[in-house]
Amino acid sequence: MRVYQTNEIKNIALIGASGSGKTTLAESMLYEAGIIKRRGSIEAKNTVSDYFPVELEYGYSVFPTVFHVEWNKKKLNVIDCPGSDDFVGGAITSLNVTDEAVILINGQYGPEVGTQNNFRYTEKLKKPVIFLVNQLDSEKCDFDNIISSMKDIYSEKCVQIQYPIETGPNFHSLIDVLLMKRYTWKPEGGEPMIDDIPAEEMDKAMELHKALVEAAAENDEGLMEKFFESETLTEDELREGIRKGLITRSIFPVFCVCAGKDMGVRRLMEFLGNVVPFVDEMPCVHNTRGEEVKPSSDGPTSIYFFKTGVEPHIGEVSYFKVMSGSVKTGDDLTNADRGSKERLGQIYVCAGANRIPVDQLNAGDIGCTVKLKDVKTGNTLNSKDSENKFDFIKYPNAKYSRAIRAKNAQDTEKLMAAILKMRQEDPTWIFENSKELRQTIIRGQGEFHLRTLKWRLENNEKLAVEFGEPRIPYRETITKKAKAEYRHKKQSGGAGQFGEVHLIVEPYAEGMPDPVSYNFNGQEFKVNMKGKEVKDLPWGGKLVFINSVVGGAIDQRFMPAILQGVMECMEKGPLTGSYARDVRVVVYDGKMHPVDSNELSFKLAARHAFSDAFKQAGPKILEPIYDLEVYVPADFMGDVMSDLQGRRALIMGMDTEAGYQKLQAKIPQKELSNYSISLSSLTGGRASFTTKFASYELVPNEIQSTLISEHEAEMAKEQDE
Repeated sequence: MRVYQTNEIKNIALIGASGSGKTTLAESMLYEAGIIKRRGSIEAKNTVSDYFPVELEYGYSVFPTVFHVEWNKKKLNVIDCPGSDDFVGGAITSLNVTDEAVILINGQYGPEVGTQNNFRYTEKLKKPVIFLVNQLDSEKCDFDNIISSMKDIYSEKCVQIQYPIETGPNFHSLIDVLLMKRYTWKPEGGEPMIDDIPAEEMDKAMELHKALVEAAAENDEGLMEKFFESETLTEDELREGIRKGLITRSIFPVFCVCAGKDMGVRRLMEFLGNVVPFVDEMPCVHNTRGEEVKPSSDGPTSIYFFKTGVEPHIGEVSYFKVMSGSVKTGDDLTNADRGSKERLGQIYVCAGANRIPVDQLNAGDIGCTVKLKDVKTGNTLNSKDSENKFDFIKYPNAKYSRAIRAKNAQDTEKLMAAILKMRQEDPTWIFENSKELRQTIIRGQGEFHLRTLKWRLENNEKLAVEFGEPRIPYRETITKKAKAEYRHKKQSGGAGQFGEVHLIVEPYAEGMPDPVSYNFNGQEFKVNMKGKEVKDLPWGGKLVFINSVVGGAIDQRFMPAILQGVMECMEKGPLTGSYARDVRVVVYDGKMHPVDSNELSFKLAARHAFSDAFKQAGPKILEPIYDLEVYVPADFMGDVMSDLQGRRALIMGMDTEAGYQKLQAKIPQKELSNYSISLSSLTGGRASFTTKFASYELVPNEIQSTLISEHEAEMAKEQDE
């Protein structure tokens, strides 16, 4: 395989909703390019893209698959992305390291929620988009209606390059209005017969051709002037106008294909090779210092590792993009993130599980290597004259959480190691050993996402695991002021222990003025502030600690111990053992002994005094509330709203976005536990949602009573054990 220059390389992501046919299209592209001699199928479990055991088990793409084709002396690096929203991390990774997106649309259903989610990511990353209507041989395909929906959702920027003469089982012919030719296939597909457009289709073809010419001319002043003069453009001028429009996202070309029968695939590849932008025509990536890094093979070498795969008999396969310079077999590079040295013993270009050794890859190209010592997903390797680091891939927040544990406690360490290894393959799996919840929590994008992880642990790693309901990170606070005092006294021969603390607690809110005095049962307690500490608590909220002791009742050297005692008590609130927050504590008096007083005595006295005061101060439980956005077809809006109201959600607003209803709500975290399963069931998998932590709010009284009772029962059980 020859070495391709940066201006001969194009990087393309295949994205779309589940079932839109990306993996089948990848097979046909590889077949047309001669990389494979026979097209596989999902049913036969022999495709290039879906080759991991879990993908064969479920019949779904789980990981993005990198492959390449050589076409018309150009190299197309293509990444086939998972369609399920549960595996959106693969699509986001791929869009960040490619330059164009081909979004497949299922000819049976038209644009779906998954299509819109993918388009939203291209919008955020400013990537050019080509739409590809697939499965034109489906009986349910209504092409004209699909085009109408696309223009409603994605605007008039959707410009047809092709249209089918007939859809359904008889689909075998289409009109290309860029070339103004008819393409016809035999039942086995493959190479088309190309001839003139029949007379009965000419009016429609000319109308669409004119619309295409206008759309292309709008992207270049010179082309616009020529269009005004002659009302037409040459084929090369059309291509140039479309390429410029792709870069600025002012045109979204629409192609037709039946990937399962290899019809239209070759023409699509011609367009990808001839028209879409090369790597060096796209905006440059910036390193972590904000500096622009140009994809120039003459620059210093930097390669960015965007994906890790773990394969049987091989181990870790590390996929990279050459951000700058060129990389050769045997190069010695430095890991900018970890400081270690790495030698690239061999580099490859990819075709799924197949890898082809190469000697060199230039800036903009994508490849992989194996058996690196200390490289993780997201790392950068540099030559001596480069100091780049990259951190441009941002993943969405997790939507679904489970507590996970090994059925055999002796396997716990193995489980932790396996999850950390798997997270290299999919960074949207989030893993946490929660001291607060006393559970190991695994978070992901949905129920299917975590079920896939469980399958892999049990089948690939031979680890029996079980999922459980994750505990909720409640918080405790107070709603009124209270005071308490406590004397700690202990005598057991020799030096004893003595410390007495008098304190006041009250709710704290940001911006509150410092206290001047308090009144309890007609008695006034003046505050003479000697010191003030504001603690930003690791778990959120604040503790404000004020020393108001006068007359030397407590020596200043014991104040840190009193603060420590308060902090320890806040780490385990008296209602449910949850963290306490947003409290102001004023220590106003106390006593000490010239011999027996020490730090431990005052810490214990403060702990008891704070606990007593907290219980008298109207203690309340707070629960985490999340902002929720649901994207749902209008037909299901009523069912989704009813379900949310049953989950104590507060509907904040409704809007229409790109053909779908967007529902905004605030919802308690506890009610989100199985929301992804419920939403999928209600809408047949046609809705999606995002969440973001918003705030902590008071739980209703009846729920607080239940939580306290459950905590007391749990504590009693632990004591019995």
